[in-house]
Amino acid sequence: MPSLTLSRPQAIALTLLALTAVIVAARLLGGGSGAGASVSTPSLPPAAPFGSTVDIMAAAAPSFLVVDVAGAVRRPGLYRLPKGSRIADAIARAGGMTRHAADASVNLAAPLADGEQVLVPSGMLGGPVPASGASPSPTAPVDLNSATVEQLDALPGVGPTTAQKIVDYRNEHGPFTSVDDLDAIPGIGPARIDSLRGLVIPA
Repeated sequence: MPSLTLSRPQAIALTLLALTAVIVAARLLGGGSGAGASVSTPSLPPAAPFGSTVDIMAAAAPSFLVVDVAGAVRRPGLYRLPKGSRIADAIARAGGMTRHAADASVNLAAPLADGEQVLVPSGMLGGPVPASGASPSPTAPVDLNSATVEQLDALPGVGPTTAQKIVDYRNEHGPFTSVDDLDAIPGIGPARIDSLRGLVIPA
């Protein structure tokens, strides 16, 4: 059988033809109806590394604030409120103002700051005459050792329940010797005692 000898140009042409056939076959088998179509993958922006300054600041920033509501409100004390709250929100959490509060002197729209004291002043001394049926506002300090439940109830921040506790404590333990003795009564703390100074006396 005679041997087939190819020249160099013929060998190069045959090799190129074979490579072309392989490429065409691969596209036909793998491409389907979308042969030759390229699919682009959208690139995403690089994510900030975990523990970056932005993440730490976001995690450390508290979402609430604590304020002290005192004075002529129904339930004086410390309250935790969401950030962005205003004085009106703090007073509402404290049960609202009493009927003796000088509400005109309070800016309800002012924003709150963490650690702030919201003090609602009382306008009971020399203030407007209360509505019909309400307890009259005293013009002199109330005597803790002789005042009735109704007289004590008229004080800022003292409701009927606390007024009854004051009378019961007085009957059980004897007369008060100082305004600070009110601290022994459940529901009365330092903030409320401070709001009552000048309004009550132990005669």
